Amino acid sequence: MINSKRLASTFVELVKIDSVSRHEAAIAKHLAERLKALGLTVAFDDAARKLASQANNLVARLPGDDKALPLVFCAHMDTVEPGKNVKPVFKDGIFRSDGTTILGADDKSAIAILLEVLTAIRENDIPHCPLEFVFTVCEEAGLLGAKNLDFDLVKAPFGYALDTTDVNSLVVKAPSANRLQFTVIGKEAHAGMAPEKGINAIILAGKALAEIKTGRIDSETTCNIGLISGGVATNIVPNRVVINGEARSHNEDKLERVTAGMVAAFEKAVSQARADSASNDGLPRLEICVEKDFTRIDIDTNHPVALLAQNAAANLGRNLAFKTGGGGSDANVFCGQGIVMGILGTGMEDVHSVNESVSLTNMVKAAQLVLEIIRLHTKQGQGHK
Repeated sequence: MINSKRLASTFVELVKIDSVSRHEAAIAKHLAERLKALGLTVAFDDAARKLASQANNLVARLPGDDKALPLVFCAHMDTVEPGKNVKPVFKDGIFRSDGTTILGADDKSAIAILLEVLTAIRENDIPHCPLEFVFTVCEEAGLLGAKNLDFDLVKAPFGYALDTTDVNSLVVKAPSANRLQFTVIGKEAHAGMAPEKGINAIILAGKALAEIKTGRIDSETTCNIGLISGGVATNIVPNRVVINGEARSHNEDKLERVTAGMVAAFEKAVSQARADSASNDGLPRLEICVEKDFTRIDIDTNHPVALLAQNAAANLGRNLAFKTGGGGSDANVFCGQGIVMGILGTGMEDVHSVNESVSLTNMVKAAQLVLEIIRLHTKQGQGHK
C-alpha cells in the first residue's frame, strides 16, 4: 500500500522548499494545498503574530469512524540552517544533500511519510478513525510553534510525533528542562590605569561557574552552560557579562535542585564581591531569569499510545522497543497540555549537520507503521473509547 517511489518523490519535493525557522510560509502553503486535495479540512492558528514568523501552525482534520477516539500526528515544518537551496542526492537507497546544506529530513521525512499514509488511505479506501495532523512552525527555535499552538483545535487525547531516528522504537520518556540566564553587572574602569576602580563581571561569573557541576549529573539529569557574552575590549574592565545555560532531568525534584544550585552559585559569587566592595553603589549586581523550557514526557508503557504502537509493529512482524530520550520535542509540549504523545522515528540520521541523511527503506517502514497504527486503532473501535 505504501508507494516507495511516490514517497521518495514527495520527500524530494518538500526538501527543495526553503523553510528555515520563521520562514515557513512556502511549505505551509504547499502542505495546505496537498492536504485539501486529499480531502482534509485545514485550519491555521495565529502563532505567527506572536513569533514574528511568516506562517502559522497548520492543523488538518480528516473525519472518520467515530467509534474510535481520534488520533493526532505531529511534525514540524521548519528546519535549521544552513537550509536554503537544498539539493537532495539519492544514491544507494539513501538521501543526502550535496554537502553544502542540511538535507531537511528533520522533519520533512515525517511530513512526507504522513502525506504518503494519507494518500494510501484514500487510494485504498482504508477505514480509519478521525485523524488530526498538526504541522508546527519554529520547532527548531525552541518548540515555539507548539508552545503557541491553539490547542482548542486539537481534539484527540493521544497520538504521535514523528521526530526521531529509530523506526523500531517509541520514545515514551523525555526530560523536563529549565532555561537559565544570568547577567552579572560589575563596574567599568581602565584596565591599565585604574583597574582597582573596576569590578570585573567576567571574573565574577567565572567564580560562579567554577562552583557549578555540568555535563551528566546522574542517569536522569544533565546541566550545561552554553553561551557567554561580555566585555568590550581588553583594556576595559568588563562591567557586564551574560551567561545562558540549561538543566534537564526526568525527575522534577532533581531538576529543581540543579537549577537552585546554579542560581545559588551566582548569588554567592556576586554577594561576596559586593560585601568586599568599598563603595555603596550596590555593585556588583546580579539579574536572574529562570524559565521552564518544556515539560517531561513520562508515558506508562501500558498506556494505549504505547500498546497501540507496539501491537501495530507486531502485526508487521517487527519488535518495537520503548526508549528514553534526552532531548525536547513538540511531544513534550503536547504532553504538558494533557495530550499523551509518543515519538516515532523516521530513519533520519546526523540531523542538524550537512551530513544529514535518511534511507528510503526506513521511511517506508515508518509509513507502514503509522498506517498500521491507524488501521489497528480503528479496528479496536470502542475498545479505545
